[in-house]
Amino acid sequence: MGYNIRGLLRQIEIFKELTEDEMDQLASIAVRRSFGKKEIIFTEGTEVEAIYFVSSGLVKTFKTDESGRERIVSILREGEMFPHTVLFSGQPYPASAETIVPSVLIALPARPFEFFLEQHSAPAIRIIRDMSNKIMVLQKRLQEAGTFDAHDRGLRFLADLAEHCGERRGEAIYIRLPLTHQDIASAIGTSRETVSRLLNRLKREGILEAGRSGIVIRDPEALRREMGEAASTDG
Repeated sequence: MGYNIRGLLRQIEIFKELTEDEMDQLASIAVRRSFGKKEIIFTEGTEVEAIYFVSSGLVKTFKTDESGRERIVSILREGEMFPHTVLFSGQPYPASAETIVPSVLIALPARPFEFFLEQHSAPAIRIIRDMSNKIMVLQKRLQEAGTFDAHDRGLRFLADLAEHCGERRGEAIYIRLPLTHQDIASAIGTSRETVSRLLNRLKREGILEAGRSGIVIRDPEALRREMGEAASTDG
């Protein structure tokens, strides 16, 4: 079990350069947890028990408004940490987290992990950098929400997925994320029907294909042109 945890921790970028002694300390508090598809990991407003890293699978964090509508905050892939904002704050979980597919997570109890970071500056600095990047992404999404309509936000969401999650094969880009139309709608703040219309149009034009296992951007250049045209129209 200990060897397994060490192996999983070594796959996380911020822990790769830890010494053997440091890895022993971290492994002693880490717990491997397996979740099925669409299983809640924690809920918004509850007391923080652990910080999580995605070892395999896919996780979404989301907030629910007063009408019960879900808004996805982030989609987390292998190697990513969540949540970021609760370290050293004493605040409850700022959003809920749920698996999108069966996933294996590494759970690090909050206070012991904070103590570890207090003693080891290198991983703490990497986490701060990661938090800064997350803040920049959220700022960009807020700016887009106030500038672009749902159609344009959808195009940008697809382009971001292609850039950060895509695998290029020839001219096409494969995005192996089994996101539903509702998942995409929740991420960009619109209705499932609007997302369905957008994806169906892009499919008719030969720009992409979407299925249960993910999305294939058949013509990335056409997608970029669509974004450019949308930006010029909005401008």
